[in-house]
Amino acid sequence: MSDHSNPFAALMAQAQEMAKAMNPALESFSPKGMEKLWPTMPKDIMEMTFGKGISKDGLDAKTRLLLTLAGLTMLGAQSDTQIRMTVRHALEAGATKEEIAETIAQMAMFAGIPSMNRAMDFAREVMDENEGKDNET
Repeated sequence: MSDHSNPFAALMAQAQEMAKAMNPALESFSPKGMEKLWPTMPKDIMEMTFGKGISKDGLDAKTRLLLTLAGLTMLGAQSDTQIRMTVRHALEAGATKEEIAETIAQMAMFAGIPSMNRAMDFAREVMDENEGKDNET
């Protein structure tokens, strides 16, 4: 049964039912589980794959990832997995927490405050997660 007082919840429930009907395996799908399929790549691999291998004077991995993060912030809430993955990769490519936060904050003007806040929450999750790993070593 769907909650007609909340149109978004009803729409999400309907989408989940459709996904299950099309592919029963999607019933247990988790966006966070998807993130585990794409581990963080080393900066050199990112540059070789996404830039420096083709154009030696092209953008470095950090700049490319900050630009990607800006675009994902503008896409909004449907990009939660991609935002978290991009933040992980940006940190690996040498971006600072301040650069990541500034990139996301800059998008408030173009994407709106709610999209910026949501992306900042996702970025904080990753950075907090990263701090926990740094403290373990």
